[in-house]
Amino acid sequence: MGRAEERRARQRGGRRAAPRNRSAQTAAGASPAGSPSVAAPGGRAAARRAGRGGRGAGPRKGGIRRFFTWKRILGTFFGLCLLGIGGFVVLYLLVPIPKGNPIATQQSNVYKYSDGTIMARDGKVNRESVDLSKVPKPVQRCFVAAENKTFYTDSGVDLKGTARGLINTLTGKGTQGGSTITQQYVKNYYLSQEQTVTRKLKELVIALKVDREKTKEDILAGYINTSYYGRGAYGIQAAAQAYYRVDASRLTVEQGAYLAALLQAPSQYDWAVATDTGKRLVKARWNYVLDNMVEQGWLDKGARDRMTFPVPKEPKATPGSEGQKGYLIDLANKQLEQQLMKQQGLSASEAQARVEHQGWTVTLNIDRHKQTALEKAVKAQLTSKLDKKKRKVDGAVQAGAVSVDPRTGRIVALYGGVDYFDHYLSNATRDDYQPASTFKPVILAAALDGGARTQDGTPITPNTVYDGTSKRPVVDHGTKVGFAPENEDDRDYGDITVQTAMNKSVNSVFAQMGVDVGMREVLNVAGRLGMDTAGLKAVPAQTLGSMGASPLQMAGVYATLDNHGRKVTPSIIKSAEQQGRRLQLPDPVGDRVIGREAADTVTSVLTGVVDDGTARTSVRDNPLRGGQPVAGKTGTSDNDKSAWFVGYTPKLVTAVGLFGEDPTTHAQIPLTGATGLIPGTGRINGGGYPAQIWAAYTFGVMDGVTRFDLQTTQGAAVRPSSTPSVTRTPSQTPSHTPSSSPPASPSPSETPSQTPSGTPSQTPSTPPPTAPTATASGSGRPTPPDNPLLPGDGQ
Repeated sequence: MGRAEERRARQRGGRRAAPRNRSAQTAAGASPAGSPSVAAPGGRAAARRAGRGGRGAGPRKGGIRRFFTWKRILGTFFGLCLLGIGGFVVLYLLVPIPKGNPIATQQSNVYKYSDGTIMARDGKVNRESVDLSKVPKPVQRCFVAAENKTFYTDSGVDLKGTARGLINTLTGKGTQGGSTITQQYVKNYYLSQEQTVTRKLKELVIALKVDREKTKEDILAGYINTSYYGRGAYGIQAAAQAYYRVDASRLTVEQGAYLAALLQAPSQYDWAVATDTGKRLVKARWNYVLDNMVEQGWLDKGARDRMTFPVPKEPKATPGSEGQKGYLIDLANKQLEQQLMKQQGLSASEAQARVEHQGWTVTLNIDRHKQTALEKAVKAQLTSKLDKKKRKVDGAVQAGAVSVDPRTGRIVALYGGVDYFDHYLSNATRDDYQPASTFKPVILAAALDGGARTQDGTPITPNTVYDGTSKRPVVDHGTKVGFAPENEDDRDYGDITVQTAMNKSVNSVFAQMGVDVGMREVLNVAGRLGMDTAGLKAVPAQTLGSMGASPLQMAGVYATLDNHGRKVTPSIIKSAEQQGRRLQLPDPVGDRVIGREAADTVTSVLTGVVDDGTARTSVRDNPLRGGQPVAGKTGTSDNDKSAWFVGYTPKLVTAVGLFGEDPTTHAQIPLTGATGLIPGTGRINGGGYPAQIWAAYTFGVMDGVTRFDLQTTQGAAVRPSSTPSVTRTPSQTPSHTPSSSPPASPSPSETPSQTPSGTPSQTPSTPPPTAPTATASGSGRPTPPDNPLLPGDGQ
């Protein structure tokens, strides 16, 4: 066979074809004369094919294999690359650097009451650009060290970071960091904060052009002059004044590092309002900035080691935010930012920039009549009695309150402090004080909803009997857990029902109940009801309400109970519009998080606190009550640093908290002795001023008497259906054996109605209780029953 034929054979089958005259011999098993008996090329392969089925000549490659050849794959890859490069070149040529004019686009936000009446405008934009030469060089480098260490040498873009951002945007995962200073400047000055692929591509192109056409100094100046630093401050000059009361030219390296750290999350890192976590994070960020400066050779290591964190000065309120308005605007802005972050995938700093001075019209759920009534109640019952010139402790008293409609979740009134100008941090939303015994209903709710039992197998109900001995060691399945809480005034109650323990706020009972239910389950239910339980340890000490909580959180928890177990997330925003577009807002009332019977039983039990417990004098016997059924719980934290009353009617839930805060250091201090009107130790209790404020406000805005619609057969609001069940405590504990005849549950103070809902009547069936036998701590005298300020009306 000639060479041409051999080539054609190789092309057809990839093998050298055997000569015809030899193929027959090979197939017959014979060799040519005088030749070794060796199969011609291809012969063995033909034999194998014959053995597999006699197919004869080898098959050609399949269609897919012919298509996916290396040549085709490489060709496709390079073709896509060329197409992408070509597309980017076209984009680069077509997208010009727009004319930046952010100041002209800034507009005042308008805030309205629920009836449409204008409450406030947020004023002019706080912005003042400064020349970069007026900013100390070390301070300039703080921003480079914080955001983009390669700023002085890079091309203005971070391709990897941009690619991640594009992927996250396409997959709906929100934003990510990694943009260069040039890209952030372009986004701040030329574009918007929206998270779209188009915007990100424009940002990339414009950043490349800006980096070619502007000096690094011009870009850095634009960046630090257009960034948002919180406190309504745009640009480094406004930020220097807002945080340190100095011009940008006088900033120290330490202060500059803090301002640079702020840009990551202005509201979270603002020292005046930051949580403990926020303070820890911003300090870590501050250290990161300075360490990077040392690494880059911009700061001496010895000087760095001597630097201390520069705590910012207290913020000043802006015009138009005096009184309570500033607190209302602050919460509205925060909730608006949260929605933008959730719906548009914005970061915290981006969301703030999208809200502050961006032409929003925000209508609040605040009812003007109820707002005024709440402010008057706080003044009449508390602040008018404070005189910090006479008593130093009076200057430490801070009050906060939130009032919510449980049927809609709307915040109808809020009290954040005496004045936004005097106390920037809202007492209504701060969560750094213990809720104390107002947490006890959460423990009971967890027990009832989960069908929990005591360790001897008895179901936990309002009639279950526990050992109420003070300092009784908590026991978990026969083992002491090292926790033995003291009751109020170290009082021993012996064997008492859960209902009585709630009325009297008996710590030892609920500490044991928390272990019986399981502290993980207790915290789980607390989280479902609306408390922030992230990071909390599931330990028995939490049964005393030792975590932090805000009046806003507690109002939401009790509103969920009032709404029969359907989750209520209090909302201050009724509507929010920008340039004719209305933001979609979630329904504040969500799905059921605990069973209705469990929620209604807790409500039924909490009527006993009002009618036969720690709130009886301030609430039950209040002349303005007019027969209105009320459920609620008092709370007084460790060392008298906070005092609470959270109460509700079927139409209104209000949480009132008093907090002891040193006016200079802002440390938590006791409230004891405030007003000088409480005899004995002068201790402030939840049944005193907080309950008085609640009653004056709630009974003052009632529009008729309404009754609870309860689906339960248990608790103080209904007649007990059976005798109390006894839970026998483990033998290791004191007073371990319940009496053979457990104490009867206290008779309800209101006559039950005839309806299945168990709604109490308006008229109490029993006369007011006689003077309690407990004595005021240290006084040695019986506590008079008609003074709501005395310690006997306590936890």
